[in-house]
Amino acid sequence: MTGQDLSRELLGRRFQNPLLLAAGTAGFGRELAGVIDLDRLGGLVTKAVSLAARQGNPPPRVAEFPGGMLNSVGLANPGVEQVRTEALPWLAAHLRRAHVLVNVVGFTVEEYGEVVARLDGSPAITAFELNLSCPNSSAGGIEFGAEAGCVQRIVSACRARTSLPLVAKLSPVLPDIGTMAVVARDAGADAVSVVNTVPGLLFGTNGQVRLGQGFGGLSGPALLPVGLLAVARVAERTSGMPVIGVGGVRSAADVRQYLRAGASLVALGTGALADPRLPERIVAELEVLDG
Repeated sequence: MTGQDLSRELLGRRFQNPLLLAAGTAGFGRELAGVIDLDRLGGLVTKAVSLAARQGNPPPRVAEFPGGMLNSVGLANPGVEQVRTEALPWLAAHLRRAHVLVNVVGFTVEEYGEVVARLDGSPAITAFELNLSCPNSSAGGIEFGAEAGCVQRIVSACRARTSLPLVAKLSPVLPDIGTMAVVARDAGADAVSVVNTVPGLLFGTNGQVRLGQGFGGLSGPALLPVGLLAVARVAERTSGMPVIGVGGVRSAADVRQYLRAGASLVALGTGALADPRLPERIVAELEVLDG
């Protein structure tokens, strides 16, 4: 057995390995202190950060099924000021090797830029991940990422507020995810993250919906082939632009599939919720080559 060098250079930094924790599943890092060694990972993506604090959707917020789970957390978070003054300083003090990407959400184009501006210059941040699957409140709730003009305006607005790398996170339900990735790149994005969850609905044995909000986002094993196809299409269209693959990862073999499809980094989400020690095991397996 010999050790394998998994490091890679992108977003202006050296990542010691390709494994990230996906947004929404690692909190702000502190929640996993004492459970896993975050510095064994390539990095983590924080929970979504909005301009104002959000309580999120009514419970129940999670419903499991054989192919994974639905979640309807509703972007609950403490708001940008608390993240700036508490969460990011903690990450800066406790991480030495793992990189931090901050997931940013907004309900108007201006909110995205404002969140980025307020966090710009804070310790620990390697890049901003722009969640373009949020509902556009001024357009009747349609997702920002569903319309090229919205993607262009959000990325451009954020690009004007920071010199840090921007990662555009796109929905898997876009009719042409490759074209939308090009739009994001041309507007100033440095990388693309694919995919976010797929909308879904589940009923219980009593005939009632299983989530308090009604519908939610599907994640888990069923999302793996969706994510792989999205990565392949984006990588093909963007000619070398870094792609972060997300969705359905449960093993080192799944990570290798994403890398084979063209991903530079791979984010683990639902699998780590079910088994918090899974990320470290995956890294250990990736580091070992069969002799």
